[in-house]
Amino acid sequence: MEITDKVVEENVENLDVNAEVKGSTTLVPIDEYLAAGIHIGTQQKTQNMMRFVYRVRTDGLYVLDIQATDERIKLAADFLSKYDPSKILVVSARQYGQYPAKMFAKTIGTKAMVGRFIPGKLTNPNLEGFYEPDVIVVTDPTGDAQVIRESVNIGVPVVGLCDTNNMTSNVDMVIPTNNKGRKALSLVYWLLARGIAQANGIPFNYEVTDFEPGL
Repeated sequence: MEITDKVVEENVENLDVNAEVKGSTTLVPIDEYLAAGIHIGTQQKTQNMMRFVYRVRTDGLYVLDIQATDERIKLAADFLSKYDPSKILVVSARQYGQYPAKMFAKTIGTKAMVGRFIPGKLTNPNLEGFYEPDVIVVTDPTGDAQVIRESVNIGVPVVGLCDTNNMTSNVDMVIPTNNKGRKALSLVYWLLARGIAQANGIPFNYEVTDFEPGL
């Protein structure tokens, strides 16, 4: 299944229209997004991510547009729900993303590879643990760069949780979010899992706190 930025933007416009017609709201109250720090970016920004930046604080910190994040989570959940869960791969080299990624995999039935990624796991059939996914979710395009390189080689689309400092040239669907905070990552993965479960009729009896790693 191919996704392009143009398709994503068209779908976002459709979501906006539907929201006006149906009176839709965000997936969780804005206060919950704010409390999780999902909007807190970094003091660096790439040209790729500028369109998702809401403002720049006086201390130089870039703040992400929460509405854009909410819309992209909806789109990503809908997109991923069309795949066989067993062929979805979620990865996280980043420490705070590992537990939420594993919970996402557990609740939806996907494959998780967390911690150090062994090069060749997606491209070398002779390597132990070789896996052929149909779509990949990465926690941080920088930390998960090797996975993205291999995804390009095998022609598999990538959904990426991207902060203001990330390059997105090889990410097919961007979810703009703080991808460094414990609560932010837990909330995003919980919302994605819940959205996929709802779309596919999978029982989902988890709270966002179930996706939060211990301190």
